[in-house]
Amino acid sequence: MDSTLKKFLHLQFAPPRFLAMQTAGIDISASGIKVVSLKEHAHGLELQGFGEEPLPEGAIVGGEIMDAPVVVEVLKKIAKKHDIQSVNITLPEARSYLFEAEVSGTEKAQWRTEVEQHLDEYVPLPPQEVAFDVTPVGVSETGGTRLVGVGVARRIIDLELSVFDDAHITVNAIEGESFAAPRALLPHKDTDTVLIIDVGRTTTKLVIVSHCVPLFATTLDIGGHALTLAIQKNFGVSEEEAKRIKVERGLVVGAENDEYLSVMLSTVSAIKEEIVNRLEYWQSRASVGSAHEPVTRAILVGGNATVRGLPEYLESSLKIPVELGDVFTNLAKRDFWLPPLNYTESLAYATAIGLALRGYLKM
Repeated sequence: MDSTLKKFLHLQFAPPRFLAMQTAGIDISASGIKVVSLKEHAHGLELQGFGEEPLPEGAIVGGEIMDAPVVVEVLKKIAKKHDIQSVNITLPEARSYLFEAEVSGTEKAQWRTEVEQHLDEYVPLPPQEVAFDVTPVGVSETGGTRLVGVGVARRIIDLELSVFDDAHITVNAIEGESFAAPRALLPHKDTDTVLIIDVGRTTTKLVIVSHCVPLFATTLDIGGHALTLAIQKNFGVSEEEAKRIKVERGLVVGAENDEYLSVMLSTVSAIKEEIVNRLEYWQSRASVGSAHEPVTRAILVGGNATVRGLPEYLESSLKIPVELGDVFTNLAKRDFWLPPLNYTESLAYATAIGLALRGYLKM
């Protein structure tokens, strides 16, 4: 097995392990690199450390590393600052292809062989250039095994591994981005079908998860920074002031907020419409008891999730409950510890925490 594939296996979560050492996850995005480390205590897992370092514009474009030397230097800084030697990392959703398949075999080797024979039907890349993995999610109506898989270009994996190698950080495991966040946000062995909405700086990621396994994922090329820019342009304020207005004024209806509201709605409505279209398509194909069950609620996370009134605004159009997420769902109960990361900031760390949790949870 080549080095590209060695760490890109076992999408199904590993059995619980109780480790004395800390475990870490690193999430790389266009705006920066987030790191989280967890440590086990007698009462459960606690957040040991966290941090974020910004990346210059253009270092990451469309989920792909474009300026490797810059990324390496930032990773070195993170490793030194947070005493990180080994991590779990994620592949960008924008560069991954999530797919479903039905196979007749009973073992993973057989499943992989069957999928490989039809790989060009699932991933729009030459099969010889693709690394992939699969995990079972149920039994089909014909008695076969239903799988969820993720495929990605080998060069993307090689590039990610190379920057970590150059930064002298050992990579324990790589997984698709859409698998990490649900591990942080959904209770252990949760069976609901849920829409996760991750509103970042420049993108909004949508993942539909059932039984903690993603069945659909896509990335919208618009995020919370578009709101900041709209406020800056219309009111002639600094970026910092625009961020403050965005969070504090938000999407709340009121005479004193009408001017701000109209500016923000012109941008956020574009995000809402994209989410509505994708949810409606899913709901139209879903039915209770089938392979695709209807989405029952949405979880809102990301660095721009705390805009006032955003959950209510989305809920009115999506027609399902929309709630802010809790990235500490599967850590120790708050009776025993207090997170060093405040709630508002924590919403940007769902993917990193999910990566750090890998290996602890069997879902």
